[in-house]
Amino acid sequence: MLFRRIAKLAGADLPPIVTAIRLSGVIAASGMGRRGLSLENLAEPIERAFAPKDVSAVALIINSPGGSPVQSALIAGRIRQLSAEKSVPVLAFVEDVAASGGYWLACAADEIIADPASIVGSIGVISAGFGFQEAIAKLGVERRVYASGTSKSMLDPFRPERPEDVEHLKGLQEEVHDGFRQWVRARRGARLDGQDEAALFSGAFWSGARGKELGLVDRLGDIRSTLRERFGEKVRIAVVNPSRRPGLGRFIGLDTGSLMADLADGVMDAAERRAVYTRFGL
Repeated sequence: MLFRRIAKLAGADLPPIVTAIRLSGVIAASGMGRRGLSLENLAEPIERAFAPKDVSAVALIINSPGGSPVQSALIAGRIRQLSAEKSVPVLAFVEDVAASGGYWLACAADEIIADPASIVGSIGVISAGFGFQEAIAKLGVERRVYASGTSKSMLDPFRPERPEDVEHLKGLQEEVHDGFRQWVRARRGARLDGQDEAALFSGAFWSGARGKELGLVDRLGDIRSTLRERFGEKVRIAVVNPSRRPGLGRFIGLDTGSLMADLADGVMDAAERRAVYTRFGL
């Protein structure tokens, strides 16, 4: 960027520049070994993407099956704030998938471009778990829980499911789903297919080609050809990446315990990501 400022002062004819942020992975709060997308991890690179005074646009390269609705809203909100402050347009480019929270992030853009075979949509809320009460009974294990508050052990997987607990959970899900619907309506507006609104918000997902027909996607294409068409053949794409963690010391044996913990966390995170991506056939 310093070179561009010097060249501009010298009167050089500079090519347009588009900064790009890669939003790849499951959306989850940072900490506890998670390496997913969170505002904590992305706040600084988002700021850097909007920082150049001569930036023509900011591109979001999205490959996410979703995750935390809170982090989705926080990341998308920060992008919208900076776009408004800097008067810089935002373009979202969907790779394999922008589903659920991933589509929430895509809606932070002014325009969504996807590959015909991309997966988009899944505008819904899901909560999944297991019930182990019969398994521990067969093993002869006695579950002991002491709590203050009648709902403190709600949805305990080692106890039989209670209808009132399920009803409470579904109420929470509907609140989050309603916020998701409002966000998509606010960002996509009249571009959505009003005749298929019930299907749009059912939690179903579609290909990028079908998503374009439904108004979830604006056009089909890829980042390089789209930006060259929009800003000229000489457009420069500058990818802004988050800072890498952990530090070098862990990789040269200075902190073996932390390195092993990171490896274990990485295996768990990879398994979680694999499970989420599998829902979309990826």
